[in-house]
Amino acid sequence: MTESPAEHTASAPSTAGRPHGLPVADDLPAVSPPAVDRPVFPDGYGVGEGLAGTRSWASVEERLVASTHYWLTSVRADGTPHVVPRWGVWVDGRFFYDGAPTTRHARNVEANPACTLNLESGTDVVIIGGYSTAVRALPEGLGARLAEAFTKYADQDYRPGPQSWQSPTDGGGLRAITPRRALAWASFPTDCTRFTFV
Repeated sequence: MTESPAEHTASAPSTAGRPHGLPVADDLPAVSPPAVDRPVFPDGYGVGEGLAGTRSWASVEERLVASTHYWLTSVRADGTPHVVPRWGVWVDGRFFYDGAPTTRHARNVEANPACTLNLESGTDVVIIGGYSTAVRALPEGLGARLAEAFTKYADQDYRPGPQSWQSPTDGGGLRAITPRRALAWASFPTDCTRFTFV
């Protein structure tokens, strides 16, 4: 959540127009397993070049699923960053979160879908760079699974139901972040790992 915004790639889906309503999240293409390598750091940081000791993507996804607090960074129209804490769930290789489409962060990613998502820890680090898309979820499909995943916030009195995100016009404010790249480490620089999605 607190990292600088991800590069806006040509493959990010357009959110303009929407003559037929929001895309159905159930129909989004599957997220392929990422390529794994080491990030490039300046000399002196001690990050190795081989894959020995790198993190597995499965171990990173476990953290993304289990976390309850995330930081989302988007870009304002003037190019300056905007950072906000978010609740959300990691399902099917994407981060789903909801909120009013009129919020600053929602307006930012509507204009420029490039964003980053970070977990809270500065020592057990997960940084996701990707793009955010407004979507809807059908109650008999992904909506039911999202509602189940959101039960981790029940103690905070947030209990959305499977039907919460089915509106074709605003999707109940639901958005999906699809990853393009990620960084993770828990023992820097030994296990510092880069993940690239194609």
